[in-house]
Amino acid sequence: MANIQARKNKDGQIISYSIRVHKGRDSVSGKQLKPYTMTWNVPEGWGDKTAEKEAHKQAALFEKQCKDGIALDNRQTFATYAEYVLAMKERTGMKHQTMVGFRKDLDRMLPAIGHLKLVDIRPQHLNQLYEQLAQPGMRKDTERATAKSDIKGLFREKGVNGQNFIFEDSTTYLGRVFNGGGVKMRVAQRIASFLEMPISKLFNITKDERPLSNRTILNSHILISVILSEAEREMLIPFNPARRATPPKMESHDPTYFQMDDIAKIWEALEYEPLRWQTIVHLLMVTGCRRGEIIGLKWEKVDWKHNQIYVDRAVVYAHDRGIYETTPKTKKSVRYIKLPQETMRLLAEYRKWHTEQRFLWGDKWQDSGYMFTREDGGVANPSQIGNWLNAFCKRHNLPHINPHAFRHTQASVLFFSGVDPISVSKRLGHANVSTTTNIYSHFIEEAEARMTDCVADVILAAKPKPAHLKRA
Repeated sequence: MANIQARKNKDGQIISYSIRVHKGRDSVSGKQLKPYTMTWNVPEGWGDKTAEKEAHKQAALFEKQCKDGIALDNRQTFATYAEYVLAMKERTGMKHQTMVGFRKDLDRMLPAIGHLKLVDIRPQHLNQLYEQLAQPGMRKDTERATAKSDIKGLFREKGVNGQNFIFEDSTTYLGRVFNGGGVKMRVAQRIASFLEMPISKLFNITKDERPLSNRTILNSHILISVILSEAEREMLIPFNPARRATPPKMESHDPTYFQMDDIAKIWEALEYEPLRWQTIVHLLMVTGCRRGEIIGLKWEKVDWKHNQIYVDRAVVYAHDRGIYETTPKTKKSVRYIKLPQETMRLLAEYRKWHTEQRFLWGDKWQDSGYMFTREDGGVANPSQIGNWLNAFCKRHNLPHINPHAFRHTQASVLFFSGVDPISVSKRLGHANVSTTTNIYSHFIEEAEARMTDCVADVILAAKPKPAHLKRA
């Protein structure tokens, strides 16, 4: 039975009733659960007896809603419930990197809507948040440090190998510093501390005042939708206001991929590079794997008999964890990928070199089992691929190369060769074929146009000419 308690003002007049419905006890701990609660305010001018009678009616209705599971918890704030949802997502297997991104998005939105109760949130609150996020100055941790000294030379003076320093100190961007690129302040501070020099003597500091991109704001909208959808599913709110909000539109961009001339230039430039990097870029080219999947490859996953590799792991980096191994992006990303004979020969040559390195390092070698390791055999950082490609492009006067462009190039080659979307999706390891068709819709349309031309050139060309054209 519901518990009813009258609340009075300083004049002794009843102004509201507090109504509680007990939930019972926890089945595991046996502790009393917090009751369902609601407040019913007495309308102005009502007498005490009338108000008490109506309060009992409201209590009976509320108790029934509680028993039916449709009572709204009007006390929880968005911030409190968001923590509950993220904790639940983490327990049920959400990727750590996704969680890190959600946390970052949540930090941006809580100052604006964190204090609001779930039942009070309306679409206009969310629209106001999106407008606020689009203003300059909303970026956090935007100070960038660019080297103004020969930091690579300073490392040499200390007799330290820069590549080893990256991984021993969990710093992923030292190669970027050596090549004149900007890094976050925490990276610059670590380097300055290691070199025992003031940061001001080593780096120029600038701040990024650009507004957040539509993509970033849309990510915030997606997170809000996830949180409020869970509240709607748990019957804490009658509807999800995020469905009625108006987030910024996402500008669509066709995937960047290499033309055949670009690929030829990359192959030519690779001839002058170390075997390790020749092999990494070669695999990026012919497999369409993500960079973390390439770094996550182990020798035991190479099927020499059937000319294929088994992708079931990825190595990733997170600021709060450092380098760690995880499963690939989706369940369907676990896959076999057939390789050309030339690729298998290159892998055999590289394995021989890798084995020689293991003997050269002797007892200092870290037997991680990975194909592409640090110099001492330890786990490499996938960010190293991007850093190396930046330097590679500068050395050979090539346009900027994003590691993911190799993946897009793989898709373009397959589609333009007439391969169906299901097969392309399987090779790339997408969760659904719809993911493949959405990302590469432009490729598919262009491939279909080429197929139409092929039909005209081959099939229609075999059609006999009309008799009057033959006589002509």
